[in-house]
Amino acid sequence: VQLVESGGGLVRPGGSLRLSCTASGATFGSLEMNWVRQALGKGPEWVSGINTGGTNTYYLDSVKGRFTISRDNAANTLYLQMNSLLSEDTALYYCATTLGYWGQGTQVTVSS
Repeated sequence: VQLVESGGGLVRPGGSLRLSCTASGATFGSLEMNWVRQALGKGPEWVSGINTGGTNTYYLDSVKGRFTISRDNAANTLYLQMNSLLSEDTALYYCATTLGYWGQGTQVTVSS
């Protein structure tokens, strides 16, 4: 399974970004998917997860109400809409399958 993230960047506190993750090499619709982030000098932190059909979503408490995970199985793409961003959201964001495949990550930096 190959996963490629995009959409990261530099944004001011309170701003928004939409991350995308495009999958290939597997039937995307059969994969439970997650977003995981890693801040500089810290370990990985699970952020959000979604089931195969997109009907069940799960969030880290600190991002509930600000982040929304979704997927388009026809387009083999996973999304993470991030609103009301905080400086503590700064990290390298990865999409990952529950089977342990990870992308290369996309950097999100929240700074004024």
